[in-house]
Amino acid sequence: MNFGANFKKIRKECGYTQEEVARHLKICQSNVSDWENDVSRPEYEKLIELSELYKVSLYELLGLEPPSFI
Repeated sequence: MNFGANFKKIRKECGYTQEEVARHLKICQSNVSDWENDVSRPEYEKLIELSELYKVSLYELLGLEPPSFI
């Protein structure tokens, strides 16, 4: 899966720069870049923070369909 492309798409749809996201998450901008270029993956805590910042579900953030039982 190409999680990075989805992270980037949602970030841009929300109108944030990588620097703004990094400041909000208290990390380096290069971390955000690495996530979006599939060099590395965010930790669970950062995924939750991204989901809250972008106001999307974790499923949407990861580009996944939620299970049918939800």
